[in-house]
Amino acid sequence: MGSYVEQRDGGYYIAGTRISLDSVVYAFKNGSSPESILRSFPLIGSLENVYGAITFYLANKNAVEGYLSEQERLSQELAAKQSPLPESLSERLGRAREEALADANLDEDIVAGVLRREGSSSPVAIVPC
Repeated sequence: MGSYVEQRDGGYYIAGTRISLDSVVYAFKNGSSPESILRSFPLIGSLENVYGAITFYLANKNAVEGYLSEQERLSQELAAKQSPLPESLSERLGRAREEALADANLDEDIVAGVLRREGSSSPVAIVPC
């Protein structure tokens, strides 16, 4: 049995990847299935690696939770030091986000209409690229 998690550069990573254990743990804690985690992070490579990472987390829960808490603290510290976006840029980004969401909703409506026309009732998820 191989090692599924490695510690390097002050963090935990899925062995042989640049995917942080944080990503897998947060997804797992938020109710994602191992299959869903693999779909979200295909470079993990296999379900075995996902289960291995989850097993590592569960076996080392106190250490990993301590690490995650420290990472959160560091993230908040960095965010507090960062200056806010200029208002004009923030507004432009907001408009772009709204347009992208509107386009995604339009695409869903188009696909749903085509499926209704073809007599299919299968649910379809549109994932923007």
